[in-house]
Amino acid sequence: MSLLAISAMSFPEFSPALFQIDLGFLGLGKFPIRWYALAYIGGLLIGWRYALALSKRPALWGGKSPADNDDIDDLLFYATLGVILGGRIGYILFYQLPHQWDQTMADPVSLLRIWEGGMSFHGGLLGVAVAIWLVARQRKVPMLSIGDIAGLVTPIGLFLGRYANFINAELYGRPTPEGSSWGMIFPEGYVRGSTPSAYNWQSGEWVYRGDEVARYPSQLYEATLEGLLPAIVLTILVWRFKALQRPGLVAGLFLIFYAFGRTVSEQFREPDAFITGLPEWITMGQILSLPMWIGGAWLVWSALKKSPNSATA
Repeated sequence: MSLLAISAMSFPEFSPALFQIDLGFLGLGKFPIRWYALAYIGGLLIGWRYALALSKRPALWGGKSPADNDDIDDLLFYATLGVILGGRIGYILFYQLPHQWDQTMADPVSLLRIWEGGMSFHGGLLGVAVAIWLVARQRKVPMLSIGDIAGLVTPIGLFLGRYANFINAELYGRPTPEGSSWGMIFPEGYVRGSTPSAYNWQSGEWVYRGDEVARYPSQLYEATLEGLLPAIVLTILVWRFKALQRPGLVAGLFLIFYAFGRTVSEQFREPDAFITGLPEWITMGQILSLPMWIGGAWLVWSALKKSPNSATA
């Protein structure tokens, strides 16, 4: 092992799946229950329970709560569809078709194989925005306040999802400077037919080629900047400073927090190899986050210029 590897941390080799279900009797082989999928489910369920708790505390809103249990249940249903469909469609539109056109056209069915990976947060965000609009329209509830609920609970799912990326040994960082102790040796080996590509499902082991380099554990940076930090700050603003009494404020701050966290963490994250044509100083994640800076700033400005509780009194 090289001196560089000795100075770096070792990747904790968790299996990317909690367990596998044998569907051989259906001709489908083994179906892994992945930590990444559980992160999605856990984020949605925990967020749903937190949203219900918020809806039952009218004092946080400065009067009547803008949503009841049925409203929150509908939000969970539509938001789940928005995350899955929006995340997949966003990945196809933002990444797969523009940068992998020939490969996709050679195997168009790959567009449907969501279990092989390929989700875009920005696409999922657009899907959730549509979900918020639908719930507000159908249930006759204030859209900005529903957006605030979504902005407060979303960091939970982001925190869990980025840690699941870490367990999957995917979306890791750029190589660290030689001799740096900040790096981690991730498995980068390739095994045909396995997903993630460095994990051998038959042997249940991670595969190393032997020429791996120390990299930034950028998934943990993203978990902190995109999930943990906004969750803590927004929770304090809501429970201590009654931020929900200014509709749109929490949603706007969440957008700014995410755009900031994604912009910073992209400096350490290894860019997708198949994305070409961008200058070295910017990444696709940073480009897609630009509208979040603008939209978040507008929501915060609009919320602060109005009197508190103007939409829920």
